[in-house]
Amino acid sequence: MISSNDFRTGTSIELDGQVWRVVEFLHVKPGKGSAFVRTKLKAVQSGNVVEKTFRAGETVPQAVLEKSTLQHTYM
Repeated sequence: MISSNDFRTGTSIELDGQVWRVVEFLHVKPGKGSAFVRTKLKAVQSGNVVEKTFRAGETVPQAVLEKSTLQHTYM
């Protein structure tokens, strides 16, 4: 689990059964009310972009992604 306060560009999270990557984030602390984090998320599989707002300190599951280098051989 990762807190919304720890979001950084490139962080991967699981939301609604999909893996999302944080493209942009902005921590907003209004003069009145509680702080929140406004994010722009991109789906890893489909490429859809969505804007979502999280309460400050809200926790979401962090997705673990592995990068590997592949070499394709054509015959």
